[in-house]
Amino acid sequence: MDENIWLVAGLGNPGPGYVGHRHNVGQMALAELADRMSATFKTHKTNSLVAEGRLFPGGPRLVLAKPNTFMNLSGGPVAALVKFYSADASRLIVVHDELDIPFDTVRLKLGGGHGGHNGIRDIVSAIGTPDFIRVRVGIGRPQGRQPAADFVLHDFAAAERSALPVLLGDAADAVELVTREGLTAAQQKFHSPA
Repeated sequence: MDENIWLVAGLGNPGPGYVGHRHNVGQMALAELADRMSATFKTHKTNSLVAEGRLFPGGPRLVLAKPNTFMNLSGGPVAALVKFYSADASRLIVVHDELDIPFDTVRLKLGGGHGGHNGIRDIVSAIGTPDFIRVRVGIGRPQGRQPAADFVLHDFAAAERSALPVLLGDAADAVELVTREGLTAAQQKFHSPA
């Protein structure tokens, strides 16, 4: 097992029709990380788009991965990445949308349940453990009676889009802080009242 590598999976749906959807915020955050590393995503045999690099001198190697499957089938590519890079689940960070967290908020946790998130459910099933780090990017709940499944498959509202770069920056900062100082330090930063 390589202790100097982190696998970072950003969840979403493939194809240009889904790019701006709330469900794809995990992949949007990975684009921000790739920009910071001046890395380019390339097709990988794990059925993912992968970009590799370092966020800071002497830092660990980051493997950023966007599964090419739909969200609910994220487990296969993530399990293939874990195997390909001989990584342990403890070196896996999954960045995903979270309905139960207000928009413009980032939370981190290790393990636990899937909270109804089918992408997380599929990853837990495929890799055989829930014990990986999740960077949960808050998208909030829909107003009124709009079904959650419909809400996540729509673009961000205009007011949200103006705040989106900051949210994606926070999600990228959370990943960087985990790889630099550990989960506890990242939680202390992002879970403290501003």
